[in-house]
Amino acid sequence: MGNATSGWFDSRELFIGGNWSEAADTLPLENPSTGEEIGTIARGGAGEIDAAVAAARAALDGPWGRATAVERGRVLVRIGQLVQERIEDLARLEAHDVGKPLTQARNDAIALARYMEFYGGAADKLMGETIPYLDGYTVYTLREPLGVTAHIIPWNYPMQIIGRSVGAALCMGNALVLKPAEEACLTALAFARLAEEAGLPAGVLNVVPGLGEEAGAALSAHPGIDHVSFTGSLSVGQAVQKAAGENVVPVTLELGGKSPQILFEDANVDAALPFLVNAGIQNAGQTCSASSRILVQRALFDEVAGRMAERYGALRVGPAMSDLEVGPLISARQKQIVEGYLRLGSDLEVLGEGRIVEDAPAGGHYVAPRLLSGATPSHVLAQEEIFGPAQVLLPFEDEEEAVAIANGTGLGLVASVWTENGARQMRMVKRLRAGQVFVNNYGAGGGVELPFGGVGKSGHGREKGFEALYAFSQLKTVACLHG
Repeated sequence: MGNATSGWFDSRELFIGGNWSEAADTLPLENPSTGEEIGTIARGGAGEIDAAVAAARAALDGPWGRATAVERGRVLVRIGQLVQERIEDLARLEAHDVGKPLTQARNDAIALARYMEFYGGAADKLMGETIPYLDGYTVYTLREPLGVTAHIIPWNYPMQIIGRSVGAALCMGNALVLKPAEEACLTALAFARLAEEAGLPAGVLNVVPGLGEEAGAALSAHPGIDHVSFTGSLSVGQAVQKAAGENVVPVTLELGGKSPQILFEDANVDAALPFLVNAGIQNAGQTCSASSRILVQRALFDEVAGRMAERYGALRVGPAMSDLEVGPLISARQKQIVEGYLRLGSDLEVLGEGRIVEDAPAGGHYVAPRLLSGATPSHVLAQEEIFGPAQVLLPFEDEEEAVAIANGTGLGLVASVWTENGARQMRMVKRLRAGQVFVNNYGAGGGVELPFGGVGKSGHGREKGFEALYAFSQLKTVACLHG
């Protein structure tokens, strides 16, 4: 890739106030498929964050702050069109940077374009209300931007999270600072270049790569920020919320999950099988909404276990550009974490396991997908987010036990119910503690329009769809006394 430059941006640069500039310091950039250094990225810090926040504030006082909703929407639509034109370039960047198979990276680029289209079309659709009040009054509400928003995004789905977070913030007229993960920031920089080309005014979008403990910490604690959006681990999310709390700033947190798929004895196993496996191994299991627990009613357990094991045996793991079912993990550190969890599960039965292809580079961060059984609901592999390609099968007797196991982790991001019984579907939907519940499917194809977020330790606030626009705006009530 040649110093990780694509020909239309340089990975060593920062984007602040509409200007591209090289950082004083850099960080190494690695290809997870090979373990080799492929370039460097900027190492922004507190100074660069200060400059980016100031640039965003200035943009609100300039043309962007005076732009109509229609004008904002047109800019977002243009960004979406440019993303669509560079789908293959963006997919290759993401595959090299994150390690995900090329087809999965391409789907993320397509989703980014769709987010821009959706929020471009939504910009002039969110309206206030008139409120019946006392005689002689007219009372109404306005939706206004928060101001300067901070976006700290993870390395597993950069393009998708830029789409759902940055897209919604821009739709509502905010200006922002984006801090991509140090492990994967190429598509964030590429997005900034496309936004600039689409005519987004200078300073509206600022991108500061850097370490979480430096640039990320400075951004979450910055007194000039009006809202923080963070996706990542529970421990870092807690730190971000504490820092933002010092400035009495609202925070949207998406902190991961331990999401179950629940199969009752009347489930359509043929229809469920692709969802059961794919939702666990997509992006090598490095997905907040990964289905890492499969709960199966005992009468169906052996059939599901056998058929899932067969599918696991056919899974291949290899370099991103080989476009197999599973790619590498993001880093050597993440591989160590996942392997540590698998060692904690050494007492469990391995029902099925994928294989690392023979020509996979020795330095790549590969872990063979593993399907496990024999855990109790309190087992560490049934309780904690592994963030790797591993799933645990758990049997249950009836609805009560299924609900108890599903809700028994403290996390609540996504859940799925497989049953042909309509009454059971409704009962389970109401009782499951999760931000999204799917019936006879899982994920609904990504669902740009579908509000997404967690309960419990999975976080709070909602992204995606129209619901995200409420989080990135504030309500003003106007009461006119006219007699």
